[in-house]
Amino acid sequence: MQRSDFRCFHRLRVRWAEVDMQKIVFNAHYLMYIDTAMSDYWRALAMPYEASMLALGGEMYVKKATLEYHASARLDDTLDVGLRCARVGNSSSLFEAGIFSGDRLLVSGELVYVFADPATQTSRPVPPALRAIFEDFEAGADMAEVRTGDWNTLGRDAGRVRTAVFVHEQGIPAEIEADVQDISARHAVLYNRLGMPIAAGRLLQQAPGVGRIGRMAVDRSVRGMQWGRQLLDALVKAARARGDSEVQLHAQRSAEGFYRRAGFSVVGEPYEEAGIAHIAMLRQW
Repeated sequence: MQRSDFRCFHRLRVRWAEVDMQKIVFNAHYLMYIDTAMSDYWRALAMPYEASMLALGGEMYVKKATLEYHASARLDDTLDVGLRCARVGNSSSLFEAGIFSGDRLLVSGELVYVFADPATQTSRPVPPALRAIFEDFEAGADMAEVRTGDWNTLGRDAGRVRTAVFVHEQGIPAEIEADVQDISARHAVLYNRLGMPIAAGRLLQQAPGVGRIGRMAVDRSVRGMQWGRQLLDALVKAARARGDSEVQLHAQRSAEGFYRRAGFSVVGEPYEEAGIAHIAMLRQW
């Protein structure tokens, strides 16, 4: 088992509470590390777990878990936990895990999950859609696609994502979140392989040759997997395609680093909007 065998990794740092009297990681914690990595696996699939299982009509239950210890991890070690779906049977799926310190394999593991009815916990066949998602991800396929269009076409799905993030999560009044500019904006929505919207944003015409990106929102359960960047790149591409020479945006300060990594620069001073600190940013080409 090597690092190159895995497409999905979760990185963590060993904490004091996780080591035993020998000052090495207590053996049971490795299983917890793998279980934590499983959350990242679902994010890499662009699948909010709870909503996806509801759409698929079942749940994933662990039937069997085995670990093999090759070497020990110690306090403050940085570990990378790789996870892959190695096989999908009729109702079960085999996942393989590797816990690495650098390129050194410390622990290998196998987990058997069974797809089952959540009410009776009796097994069901793995849905074809889920089977295809597992197989395609491991083959290197994209797990989400961006669609662009007007409000009539994408407004329902864009509004669903924006309401969840801005209104329910951040507490912004609904009457502020939605405005008349939605009608004239170019919208982008990112959909996963189940057709669920997981991210949304819009592009306005600020002035001739100047675009303005706004209402960028990503479902909280799949953040950290570059889905926001894929959406942002699509909006920038749309601005360039219509002949804009620059795009502006008003970023929440917590997302400033995200936009900097995408080539945006700060312009002006911080300000507050809807009780949240913002900063104006710009990207030119």
